[in-house]
Amino acid sequence: MEELPKVELTESLIEYPCDFPIKIFGQQQAGFAQAVLEVVNKHDPEFLASAMEMRASKTARYISLTCTVRATSREQLDALYRDLCDHPLIVMVL
Repeated sequence: MEELPKVELTESLIEYPCDFPIKIFGQQQAGFAQAVLEVVNKHDPEFLASAMEMRASKTARYISLTCTVRATSREQLDALYRDLCDHPLIVMVL
């Protein structure tokens, strides 16, 4: 069986800086969008709430927010994903 080549973890398919969309899912509840905005602004202070795209699920039980951040490095994106995934109101981040 042929062994697959190893990919260096330092390699990136993204050229920085760039606009990078992140989709964040959570239950529809008061304060969800504000909580997401606070986390995103911690990592991209230039991000504006007006740029946040919001969509409710068919049953309106869940909500998805798309935030297109200005990504400046892999470390910035990793930290943003970590903070979003660790937040108690957030169910999933893509």
